[in-house]
Amino acid sequence: MLSYLIAVAVLLVLALLWLAPLRRSLLSAPVMGLLRQRLPSISATEREALEAGDTWWDAQLFTGRPDWAVLRSLPPARLSEAEQAFLDGPVEALCRMLDAWEVNEQRDLPEPVWRFIRDQGLLGMIIPRAYGGLGFSAAAHSQVVMKVGAREGTAGVTVSVPNSLGPAELLLRYGTEAQRNHYLPRLARGEEIPCFALTGPTAGSDAASIPDRGVVCYGDYRGERVLGMRVSWDKRYITLAPVATVLGLAFRLEDPDELLGRGPVPGITVALIPTDHPGVEIGRRHFPAGVAFQNGPTRGRDVFIPLDFIIGGPPRAGQGWRMLMGCLAAGRSISLPAAGVGNAKLAARTAGAYARVRRQFNTPVGRFEGVQEALTRIAGQAYRLDAGRWVTTAALDAGIEPAVISAILKYQATAGGREAITDAMDVHGGKAICTGPSNTLFGAYQALPVGITVEGANILTRSMIVFGQGALRCHPWLLREVQTAQAGDLTGFDRAFWGHVRHLLANLGRVALHNATGGRLASAPGAGALDRWYRQLARESANFALVADAALLILGGELKRRERLSGRLADVLSELYLMSCALKQHEDDGCPIADRPLLDWVCQEGLYRIQERLDRVLANLPVRPAAFLLRRLLFPWGRRRRPADDRLGRRVAETLLEPGEVRDRLTAGLYLSRDRDDATGALEWALREVVATEDLEQRLRQAVRDGRLPDLDGAALHQAALDAGGISEPDHRRLRAAHQAVMRVIQVDEFEAADLSRPGKVPRPAQRCQSEAA
Repeated sequence: MLSYLIAVAVLLVLALLWLAPLRRSLLSAPVMGLLRQRLPSISATEREALEAGDTWWDAQLFTGRPDWAVLRSLPPARLSEAEQAFLDGPVEALCRMLDAWEVNEQRDLPEPVWRFIRDQGLLGMIIPRAYGGLGFSAAAHSQVVMKVGAREGTAGVTVSVPNSLGPAELLLRYGTEAQRNHYLPRLARGEEIPCFALTGPTAGSDAASIPDRGVVCYGDYRGERVLGMRVSWDKRYITLAPVATVLGLAFRLEDPDELLGRGPVPGITVALIPTDHPGVEIGRRHFPAGVAFQNGPTRGRDVFIPLDFIIGGPPRAGQGWRMLMGCLAAGRSISLPAAGVGNAKLAARTAGAYARVRRQFNTPVGRFEGVQEALTRIAGQAYRLDAGRWVTTAALDAGIEPAVISAILKYQATAGGREAITDAMDVHGGKAICTGPSNTLFGAYQALPVGITVEGANILTRSMIVFGQGALRCHPWLLREVQTAQAGDLTGFDRAFWGHVRHLLANLGRVALHNATGGRLASAPGAGALDRWYRQLARESANFALVADAALLILGGELKRRERLSGRLADVLSELYLMSCALKQHEDDGCPIADRPLLDWVCQEGLYRIQERLDRVLANLPVRPAAFLLRRLLFPWGRRRRPADDRLGRRVAETLLEPGEVRDRLTAGLYLSRDRDDATGALEWALREVVATEDLEQRLRQAVRDGRLPDLDGAALHQAALDAGGISEPDHRRLRAAHQAVMRVIQVDEFEAADLSRPGKVPRPAQRCQSEAA
C-alpha cells in the first residue's frame, strides 16, 4: 500500500511538472510572485550597463561545465609586421627619450617628447588608417601602452588616455560622418588633444548619478539663433584636461519644453566641445600621487552649445550612458591592464637582477629563502597577468567585447601589479626608497594608487561589478528570470525558471561527483600533461556555479548589498579566468617546458585561493543548514588543497635570477636600455658582468676559506688575488669591471642639502666615481 501511494505521488509530481499550464499556474506563478518581491528592479542605467558588451569565457565558467573548445579555438594574439616595426622603431625611440627624473622635476613631459608623441601618431593608435590613424589591433595597443608606461608613467598615461575611453572611441562608434571627418584626422595627427570629463565631486564611482545639467533651449551661436543646450558642469580628475583642445563632456540633459520631442528628461548625453569655446574653464591641475601627468578640473556655467556638439548629433541625445558603457566594455580591457602588467614585468626584471648582483654575507640576496619568496610572487603575478592580457586582447581582436572580463582584468592587473612592485621594493630595500634618477622602481610605486582608483575603483569593481553584473550577464538563466518576472511574462518565466532548476540539479551532481573523486572525471580537452589542471578548473567551475546559485537563492536581491560575499565570489571568478588564460597562453606559446614551473605555481596557488574564498563564502551564508550541506559537497574529505610548496617556489624564483629564455619571455615587451648611465641599463649590465665572473668569484671565496687569501672583499680581494698570482691580469680586469658595475647599481642618489631645501627643480645628482664607490 505504501509503495502504491509513493508511486501515485511521484506520478502526480511528474504530471505537474510535465503539464505546462498546470505547472505554470500551480508552481511557476507563485515563484514568480515571490521573485518579484525579493529582487530589486533593474533601473534604466543598470539595464544599459548589463546590455553593454558581450559574454564569452566568463559565461562558460558560470555553467559549471566549461567547453574548452570555446577557449582553445580563440586565435592567439599576434602583431602585424607594421605593428612590430612601430614598437621596434618609434616606441623604442620614445622610450630612449624618456627620463623619469626629468619628467618628475619638470612636472610635465618635455616639449620634444610631446612633439614626438603627436608626430608619430601615438595619440591615434585606435583611429583607422582611413582617418589618418595607426589602426592598431588591441594587442598592439596594449603592447605600446605597456612598454611606454613601464618605462615612464606620465608618458604611459599620456599615450593611453586618448586611445581608451574618450572622444576618439566615442566618435568611431557613435559620431556623425561629419564629426568623424572633422575630428578623427586632427586627433590622429595630434593637432587636437582630447580629454573626457565624466567624474565630478559628488559622482565618482556612481557616475550614473552625475549632477551636471544641460537644458535644451534656443541661443546664439556664431551670430545665429539655433537650438542648443545651456550646460553647467563641475568635473575633476580629468586626465589631459589642463592641455586639452577638445573636451568630451557627459551631463544629464533636460528638456522642460520638450523641444526635442522625447520627454522632459532625455537623460545622460555626451557632447564634444572645443576648449576655446566661450565659458569652458580648463588649465588648473591636480597633482595625483605626485605624478606629473596632466590631470585637472574643468568647469562651465550656463555654457551654450548647439545640438550638433552632441556626439552622434541630436538623435543621440539621452543615449550617453549606453554609449559610455559600450566603449568601456572594450577600453577597460586594454590601457590599465597593460599598465598593471608592465609594473609586474618591471618588478620581475629589476628585482631578479638586483637580487642576483646584491650580496650580503658573501651570498647573492636572491639565494635567501625570504627573498625568494617575494621573487616567486613577483614572477607568478607577471605570468598570470600577462596571460590574461594576451588572451583578452585576442578576444577583442576577434570581435568580442567582454564587459565582465574587462572588469576582472582591470581589477586584477592593477592590484597584482601593485603587489609585484611592493614585493620588488622589499627586495631592493633601501635602494628602492631613495628618490632619484638611479631608482628604477619609485616612479611606478608612486603612481600605483592611480590605476587602483580610475575607471571604476577596485573596491567597487570587485564587490559590485565582477560578480554582481557577472551573475546577471553570464548566468545561463538568471537574467531571463529577472526580466520575465519584472515584465509579468509567466510563460517566459516558466521556461527560464525550470531551465535554472535543471542547471542547478546538474551542477549539484557534478559537484558531488568531482569532489568525491578529486576531479579525476571532470572534463579536459586532451592537452596531455596540462589536462590535470584543466580538470581541476572544471571541478572548481562547478563548485563556483553551485555556490553562486545557492547565494542567489538564499539572499536574492540582498546579495547586491552583501559586498563581502559578492567580492569573494568575484575573486573565485577572477581566479578561474586567469588560470584559464595561463593554460591557453602556455599552449599558444608552444608549451615550453622551461615555463612549466611558472604555470604549475600559478595553477596551484589559484586553486588554493579558490578553496579559501569559497570556504569564506560558506562560513558567512546566513542559512546555516544550507551552508553545512554545501560544505559537505565541496569538501567531502576536508579542505585538501595547499599552496605551492617551497621547492616549486624556489624553481620559480630562479627564473628571475638567471639570464635566459624564461626570464626574457616573462618580461618580453619591456624597454631594455643598453645605456650604462641609465638606471635599468646599469642593472642589466651588472647582471651580465656578475654572471660572467661568478666562477672566478667562487674560486676566490674558496681560497679565502682555505686560508690561501686574506679575508677581504670586493676590489681589495681581487687585488690580493692578483698579487698572489691566483688570477691573471685579464681575469682581474673582468672582476674589476663586474665590481664597478655592481657598485654603480647599489649606490643611491645623494643631494646637496641646499638643493633639497629650496623650492623648484632639484638638480640631478652627480654619480660618485667608481673608484670612490669602490
